[in-house]
Amino acid sequence: MTAFDSLRDECPLEKFCDWKYLYESSGHYKGLQIAVCQTCNLQALSPRPNQSELYSKEYYQGKAEYSYIDERASKPFFRHVWKARIQNIKRFVKFGHFLDIGSSFGGFLEVAKEEGYTIQGVEVSEYAANFANQNHIPTFNGNLYDAKFPSACFDVITLVEVIEHIENPNLFFKELTRILKPGGLLLLQTANFEGWQAKEEGSAYHYYMPGHVFYYSDGLLKKILTGFGFGSFVSYFGVDFPLVAKLKKVRGSFQNWMDYLQWFRISYYHFRSKWKRKGFPLTSSYVLYAFKK
Repeated sequence: MTAFDSLRDECPLEKFCDWKYLYESSGHYKGLQIAVCQTCNLQALSPRPNQSELYSKEYYQGKAEYSYIDERASKPFFRHVWKARIQNIKRFVKFGHFLDIGSSFGGFLEVAKEEGYTIQGVEVSEYAANFANQNHIPTFNGNLYDAKFPSACFDVITLVEVIEHIENPNLFFKELTRILKPGGLLLLQTANFEGWQAKEEGSAYHYYMPGHVFYYSDGLLKKILTGFGFGSFVSYFGVDFPLVAKLKKVRGSFQNWMDYLQWFRISYYHFRSKWKRKGFPLTSSYVLYAFKK
């Protein structure tokens, strides 16, 4: 057995995989071993840390070396982005049963509920899931498979900066397909490794992290999901909500008037995300809306 045999089993594509070592990460998290499939260009972290040990209470409080931003302290500001995203989702699916995977403390689902959806979360952290449930956001603590949702029961499924964390994407995409209704919307936000930002930064790209297991692109995700029965797609290079929502969100971290200068950098990045060179976007920020047949 080689170091890449498990990657072949986990691959959500044709399984004619030809994995090889690509390079060692040189960004903030140095020394991660990155492999690439020479057949489809899917990248993966190999070997990977024990994923179950990464998502501690300290991770969700923003206190660990590898951490999540605790949304609770700046919730009124995060709501600008959550509400703007829900408004865009409603252009395609106006009501129904809404599942957020990796739902954390439940702030995004709270806004979805206010907008008329019935809601459900899935969260691996007991700490975060308990907080959400105590605040009347129904959240299953564990992984998606153990939740055992009925087939075709959700109209909308969202994974915001989550799909890259998932081990064995072959099984995971099968489960997503099973529980989504025909005509339902699957929203994936992740990095687009076809974007020039990722290609030019190479091993120093900031998305190489201990908890990021697989690395996707716009083309790869569409190919994967087409194989699982998805028929149409809307790609957002950058994000799927207006710039003003992002500017209002980041204001929650400002300490003095000088911090408002960040708005220039954020605005520049936002508009660069819409520009392309040789058919590929300049940045790697990315959201995909996929619709099941």
